[in-house]
Amino acid sequence: MSVKIEPIFLHEITQFKTNQERWNPYPWFKEMRENTPIYYDNNQDVWNVFRYDDVKRVISDHKLFSNKRSRSFVPIPNLTDNKSNVNFSDPPIHTHRRTFLNKAFTPKTLNAWEPRIQAIANEVIEQIGDRKQIDFLQDFAILIPNLVIADLLGVPSKDRSLFKEWSNIIFLPKEQQEGLKQKKMQAFKEFYEYLIPIVQEKRKNPSHDIISDLIKAESKEERLTDQEVIASAINILGGGYKVKTILLANSIYCFLKDKPGTYQELHKHPHLIPQAIEEVFRYRFPGVLERQILQDTNVLGHEMKKGQIVVAWTSSANRDESHFPEADEFNIHRLGNQKHLAFGAGRHFCPGTALSRMEAKIALTTFIQHFSNISLSPDFNVTDHLVVSNTGASLKSLPLRIGK
Repeated sequence: MSVKIEPIFLHEITQFKTNQERWNPYPWFKEMRENTPIYYDNNQDVWNVFRYDDVKRVISDHKLFSNKRSRSFVPIPNLTDNKSNVNFSDPPIHTHRRTFLNKAFTPKTLNAWEPRIQAIANEVIEQIGDRKQIDFLQDFAILIPNLVIADLLGVPSKDRSLFKEWSNIIFLPKEQQEGLKQKKMQAFKEFYEYLIPIVQEKRKNPSHDIISDLIKAESKEERLTDQEVIASAINILGGGYKVKTILLANSIYCFLKDKPGTYQELHKHPHLIPQAIEEVFRYRFPGVLERQILQDTNVLGHEMKKGQIVVAWTSSANRDESHFPEADEFNIHRLGNQKHLAFGAGRHFCPGTALSRMEAKIALTTFIQHFSNISLSPDFNVTDHLVVSNTGASLKSLPLRIGK
């Protein structure tokens, strides 16, 4: 039976007044790390941790801090039992489910998907053609993850515009507005019902997609219902849709704005792109996770009660100077930036991590190699191009001038 997940309103914790603060929360993170690294918010009834070591402890110690929680800052409609979602479980269920997912989601699987992702990136570049101006987010960063997910779920090409509409409503950040929750719920329901006959068809005629791979991974001891297949596929692919869209857009922003000259360096030296991606994850990626306390504890130096929620600000941890010297500088040559916590840590390390990294590498390499000269539009002001959601501000558009 599904458990209702109550919301946590992060904006009530941060109390940011402007979009500039929401886009650039790092001064606030620094202040909290230095002055109030562990903070209890009375209004939201949650603990908050900001330093790297504390954040890592909370998100990796499943004996004290549970992933099976009653509250979340991003309550996604749940039409199945929560046990189907690896993001809302703990060992031994989590371990068992993760082992099963790993059987379907292997390095061999990734290698087989790589040429398909490359073909999609080439297709999107061809659609841009000889245009001199584009909106990088709408014309590239949203399209790549959407087409990849549709392809790997086995969605027919004729239905991809409908699929894109559902995915955008469900997964991408949205302004808080009346009826948004109902709109997401309806889109999720339609999305879910659309996938049911696809799963049933794949049971009869498996092909080369994630749904077929999940079905092939079944055994006599471990059978998935159609609903669980969909939940698992969405966990791997759908959850990464927002991640990859934000990552691609933020990467170009970092390369042009946070450290001018980086784009040209990567055009000349594309082998640096993978480590540049890791630095984007560390430097400019909106990350926050929640855990529920399993037993009374003072392990973090404060009396925390069983059942309370801890918000772990991973994007603050990734700017912790004690682990990343000169943390507020964007540096693609930084040593050790792979230890960032953008994907979590420990047993709850994101199952779609390898796919996200591969997809970002292919997409950015293809774009950067094709366009040697790009720049932000002359009148670009970041605060005019933001969408604000419960988790903060992210780019909704990124106007570029491009040239080969």
